[in-house]
Amino acid sequence: MIVVTGATGNIGRPLTRALVRAGEQVTAVSRHAAEVPDGVRHQVADLADPASLDLTGAKALFLLLSGDLHAVGANPAELVGRAAAHGVGRVVLLSSLGVRTRPFGTTRIAMRGLEDVLRESGVDWTVLRPGGFASNALWWAESVRAHRTVAAPFGDVGVPVVDPADIAEVAAACLLGDANGVLELTGPEVITPKEQTAAIAKALGEPVRFHELTRAEAKAGMEQLMPGELADDTLDILSSPTEAETQVSPDVRTVLGRAPRTFADWAERHVEAFR
Repeated sequence: MIVVTGATGNIGRPLTRALVRAGEQVTAVSRHAAEVPDGVRHQVADLADPASLDLTGAKALFLLLSGDLHAVGANPAELVGRAAAHGVGRVVLLSSLGVRTRPFGTTRIAMRGLEDVLRESGVDWTVLRPGGFASNALWWAESVRAHRTVAAPFGDVGVPVVDPADIAEVAAACLLGDANGVLELTGPEVITPKEQTAAIAKALGEPVRFHELTRAEAKAGMEQLMPGELADDTLDILSSPTEAETQVSPDVRTVLGRAPRTFADWAERHVEAFR
């Protein structure tokens, strides 16, 4: 049985489906009650409280912490310890490219510490370090629906955003495989917010205007979804990505045997969110 945390999100949903297609028994974990595919067991757990995660009978664990890593009093290292104590043979951890490219931010230090705990845990492990997500464009969905406008900062600065579906497929391959190591996951090309706006417009078949936000305006909106420190970390990357943050990684192709999906492909598949 494979346990998938964050199972109702942009990565967890396609990952759960991929594992079911592979014939695996899956336990889908989320903070609240949720619908899951037929044949999938659902478990409600708050990862800020490691004892709430039941790993009985699990052979592998996909660990996606999201905001739980930053919760007051959270101890994500205990989750890894519980996995080892329950005989889980493999853990795939969703980390961040920023652990390598910006290692001294508070959130990056915390995640790197968790990676180190995993390395030393005695279980087989894989660390996935994606860059920016294509699905972050869903932050623009309401303004596109209401005003056919994308409002975002740093319109001409790009990074190679990755499709969460690709992250899910790589995670499935790692959970079902036997390779240890770190994988960096990006899309196939650098793309700016203005270019993403054009891709959404093409998928809609209608014009979409781009409105450039100031950094302060962008942070105010992001703080509704994440801690302020994490918002600042994200905005630092979006405003001035390092050379490493604009590089296209070969790891998606290496694992899946194909090129990463483009942002345009993501926009076409999610166009209903913008109508």
